[in-house]
Amino acid sequence: MDDNNKDAHDNKNDDYEKYCYLCRRPESQVGKLIYLPNNINICQDCMQKTFDSFNSGGMQFMDFSNLPNMNMNQFMPVDDIPKKQKVKKKKKKEKKEEPEMTLSTIPAPHEMKAKLDEYVIGQDYAKKVISVAVYNHYKRVLTDTMDDIEIEKSNMLMVGPTGSGKTYLVKTIARILNVPLAITDATTLTEAGYIGDDVESVLSKLLAAADNDVDKAERGIVFIDEIDKIAKKRNTNSRDVSGEAVQQGLLKILEGAEVEVPVGSGSKNAMVPLTTMNTRNILFICGGAFPDIEDIIKARLNKKSSIGFEADLKDKYDKDRNLLQKVTVEDLREFGMIPEFLGRLPILFSLEGLDEDMLVQIMKEPKNAILKQYKKLLALDGVDLRFDDSAYHAIAKRALEKKTGARALRAIIEEFMLDIMYQIPRDDNIGRVTITKDYIEGTGGPVLEMRGTLALEEDEHPGLDAE
Repeated sequence: MDDNNKDAHDNKNDDYEKYCYLCRRPESQVGKLIYLPNNINICQDCMQKTFDSFNSGGMQFMDFSNLPNMNMNQFMPVDDIPKKQKVKKKKKKEKKEEPEMTLSTIPAPHEMKAKLDEYVIGQDYAKKVISVAVYNHYKRVLTDTMDDIEIEKSNMLMVGPTGSGKTYLVKTIARILNVPLAITDATTLTEAGYIGDDVESVLSKLLAAADNDVDKAERGIVFIDEIDKIAKKRNTNSRDVSGEAVQQGLLKILEGAEVEVPVGSGSKNAMVPLTTMNTRNILFICGGAFPDIEDIIKARLNKKSSIGFEADLKDKYDKDRNLLQKVTVEDLREFGMIPEFLGRLPILFSLEGLDEDMLVQIMKEPKNAILKQYKKLLALDGVDLRFDDSAYHAIAKRALEKKTGARALRAIIEEFMLDIMYQIPRDDNIGRVTITKDYIEGTGGPVLEMRGTLALEEDEHPGLDAE
């Protein structure tokens, strides 16, 4: 390699740290590395341990004469290490650029909620809670301290039925703030990575979302979904490696600690470099559907039920759609969440179950509503897609029957739009398609209008079709 190519190569890797081949720690942790042929780097600690192992075996000296001629092909050159497993160097303080977010640029809670309203239908209480909590958290992060008063983290726990918008709410808030977001399922986590991932893998995903920039990742958001799946298992004699043990493993991460994180892998045992992340400023949001917790809530609320005029009826709460709104920490403990875990998630709130009117709004009003997506797709073919009001409610009723919340809408709409999306490109004469209630219920078909007819209507009534 000539000098010019060598300089270009060195500049290309300046942004990433070199790391020890043996212990996989980056240069920022272990100090100056010792460079061997074929770009193999060894830290001084590992080199000293190597010397000690030779000396303890009876060898009083080492012969370095053959070192340059050693066969290093068994090692992986630094150039061949995947980029996703390299760690970006931390920026020096004197050259530190102004952070992307400042106290003056953080949206106020009412501004954050207004932006959430553009994407998320209903859930006013949940949007208010998450807006205030996120606002307070990033004020804490950006000021770092307030005199001698240390502000604690605003980790959150969301409880809501499936399809009520838990994940979508977190995705939207991260997009508004332009911070890295990692979404993971608690179902994949096991104690010390028995079969699934280590608990540290949630931080590994956040680091990847931040392009392996540790400084940026330490101000990100982690959303752990399906958190109810790591509740304590009842009536089991086997080791609970995916339940209470995972809750115990998450404690130090939720509270704030220096954690060694594998770069580009979900397991510490993989032969990948490790870097250290401080979770003190990372916002953790946990969410779960907590199935059957309604029975626990009803049992608590019905404790006063007895015989007498002032007694509560046992079936008083059976038809309460928003029973989850009454959930408390005691209910979650009864469900199987340990007190130490709940104590690190101080903000608890619930999302409402979706009714027919909310489902209709979800189809029509958000900026990226699914029906707007289909209208745009057909508009690219020069076709106007419309829906009768009765069709909206017919779709919503079918979605309610599936009991999977807003997720059911997509499946239903995909089903009846399949034939339309297939047939429309075959006939250039079609100018408008109107979806009716009969078509949704399978007793009729969509109303098709030809381009010639629409042109005549436009001539007779100019501006009639303008929306």
